[in-house]
Amino acid sequence: MSDRIAHRGPDDSGVWVDEAAGIALAHRRLSILDLSPAGHQPMLSAFGRYVIAFNGEIYNHLDIRKGLEALGHVPSWRGHSDTETLLAGIEAWGLEATLKKSIGMFAIALWDREEKILTLARDRIGEKPLYYGFQNDTFVFGSELKAIKAHPDFLGEIDRDVICLYLRHCYIPAPYSIYQGIKKLLPGTYLQLPLAQPVDVLRAAVPKAYWSLTEVSAKALAEPFAGSDADAIAALDKQLKQSIGLQMMADVPLGAFLSGGVDSSTVVALMQTQSSQKVKTFSIGFDESGYDEAVYAKAVAQHLGTDHTELYVSSAQALDVIPKLGSMYDEPFADSSQIPTFLVAQMAKQHVTVSLSGDAGDELFCGYNRYALADTWSRIERIPFGIRKMAGRSLQSVRPSTWDGLFQQVAKVKSLPSNMGEKMGKLATRLATVNSVDDLYYSLVSEIDHPEQVVLGAKEPATWLKDVGMKMPFADAKLHMMFMDEMSYLPDDILVKVDRAAMANSLETRVPFLDHRVIELACSLPMSLKMRDGQTKWLLRQVLYQYIPRQLIERPKAGFGIPLGDWLRGPLRDWAEALLDEARLRREGYFDAQFVRAKWQANLEGKHNNQSFLWNVLMFQEWLEEQQKAPCFVNITEPVIRKTSHSIKS
Repeated sequence: MSDRIAHRGPDDSGVWVDEAAGIALAHRRLSILDLSPAGHQPMLSAFGRYVIAFNGEIYNHLDIRKGLEALGHVPSWRGHSDTETLLAGIEAWGLEATLKKSIGMFAIALWDREEKILTLARDRIGEKPLYYGFQNDTFVFGSELKAIKAHPDFLGEIDRDVICLYLRHCYIPAPYSIYQGIKKLLPGTYLQLPLAQPVDVLRAAVPKAYWSLTEVSAKALAEPFAGSDADAIAALDKQLKQSIGLQMMADVPLGAFLSGGVDSSTVVALMQTQSSQKVKTFSIGFDESGYDEAVYAKAVAQHLGTDHTELYVSSAQALDVIPKLGSMYDEPFADSSQIPTFLVAQMAKQHVTVSLSGDAGDELFCGYNRYALADTWSRIERIPFGIRKMAGRSLQSVRPSTWDGLFQQVAKVKSLPSNMGEKMGKLATRLATVNSVDDLYYSLVSEIDHPEQVVLGAKEPATWLKDVGMKMPFADAKLHMMFMDEMSYLPDDILVKVDRAAMANSLETRVPFLDHRVIELACSLPMSLKMRDGQTKWLLRQVLYQYIPRQLIERPKAGFGIPLGDWLRGPLRDWAEALLDEARLRREGYFDAQFVRAKWQANLEGKHNNQSFLWNVLMFQEWLEEQQKAPCFVNITEPVIRKTSHSIKS
């Protein structure tokens, strides 16, 4: 299990076994703090009660040490790792109190040798992954599914119903995984298993929350930020500086991803103000017109004086990544920006071991285009639905190539995002089918509206988003959308994409915007500070403009995309054709082959832009092909004593 995730921790490894208790912990280490053997894991607490396997970083661990020392709760320190600090806190205060004091990202497996209780815990937003579940009577858990798949009891039963969720969202939302019996631990929770109890009792255990974004949001609405614009700018600037300063703590080389957009530029600017040396920054560009963001990143880097490295990637280099994706993500995952994310992480690893990123700025400060669309929709709703439906169907009849040609002409006089043709197609669909702002949001985050019609013999499972999030009362539609994205899209798509792509390169990524104090401040800000006069991320921009001229930043939001449509009709066509072969689809039996082939043909002919749906199916097919290559271990003997096996990386 440990060997399967060696990429997550190539610097050290360890195993701890209590055969009598039936538990084993394995750990892979990417050394960031305390590179000496004093940071080795699994680690035993000073008084011998606890054993921990810990993945992540506790950024304020030195402050926690000071608090423990002031209370006289610690023996002499063996080293200066945050793992040792975490154990000392747990011995002094207990697990939940220590988690609440911790600022960081983490997945934790903690064994209490006295009480015989195993505890799994995950950070507040879900930066670090943690899978778990029963396979036969063995409880297995790990940072990635590939570790669990190495266990002899692993069953590998694909959950056909979950494929519906994947087709809808392009990712598999927590707590589900692609395999029956295996779950993702929800962010901000911990799960406790008293191993002396019968298996049925352990199977019924449910996670408990130690931090709740729902509660944070409710408190923020009840007690909103009441200061002036200047007060808000100063407060956010101060908190971001503090959070970024903490996340710059490392005993290894450190840098940052830089796209030239608001979020990453803010992180880099505040890093550079706190660094006596030039911050190492990294960006990636494509030669295809409309997809080159590297030029903007270079301008920002030159203004800030960073040590900047950029890589222009050919389509051939990007396409070489595709065969790695099935293994990298362990389950179907279809955010196509996974490719440039992997490539920029690969480049950064040549220079640093830790890289900060600007992820989560959109969700916290109202950056996505769909938030702005909520206001526009309130005006569109005044038009009778029948008229909107007719208009939408008329727009749907326009070929994607026609839209692309039109917007190419407009782009000669006005800057536009590269994917305006695709956006028009989606708008046409929404006009023809959506009748409320809630339905609009669900449609925008759904790649396909009726996945059960595509996945054979499946029923779409319930999700938090559909059954809880969509039904929550919010006076402001934009605020509601942001909250739902923070609870679902951010942890299950964005953070998964970054973690797997970076860790595949043995690179640690850190996300300063996800310091929970930044989140709590952002939630308290009134919407007028997040979007003003149609401008998204207004407050964050004001912070950034203190360090970078406005003209270097102001441009349409493009995202971290690839020219997927061109590639599917060009260099990727043969690869896609093989995976979407009708006979193959029928033989595998997961998808309605006729439906998929029709989408593929329409895309090739330019009748409809189906590239996102097709990438979704292709990534499942690529993942499935990878699973068929890998050995699957099945235990066909009678169950032996109950065991607990774990593999987690720090």
